[in-house]
Amino acid sequence: MLFVADSAKSKISELIDKQSLSSSHFVRVSVTSGGCSGLSYTLDFDDEEKEKDQIFEDNGVKVVTDLRSLLYLVNTTLEFSGGLNGSGFSFNNPNASRTCGCGESFSV
Repeated sequence: MLFVADSAKSKISELIDKQSLSSSHFVRVSVTSGGCSGLSYTLDFDDEEKEKDQIFEDNGVKVVTDLRSLLYLVNTTLEFSGGLNGSGFSFNNPNASRTCGCGESFSV
């Protein structure tokens, strides 16, 4: 399961409205190789489901990921911070054994 914090839900709703996306759009989350810790998160809007996609809905937000990425993302919470120390989406991932200083990459 992937979870969506209230902070992320609010920002996602704002971005969907701002970009005039349709109700068929959802959040696609994936993990790719790269970054200073070995693995990086990718977050986009999409409207096409693929054959082996894993589909979750939490807090009124549809989140889709591929099967390989799910292995790294189980029980991860998508969050958003708009604070003075930088704003953006972040992943609270209990599977990550190490993260880089910027929080954009991790290792397991």
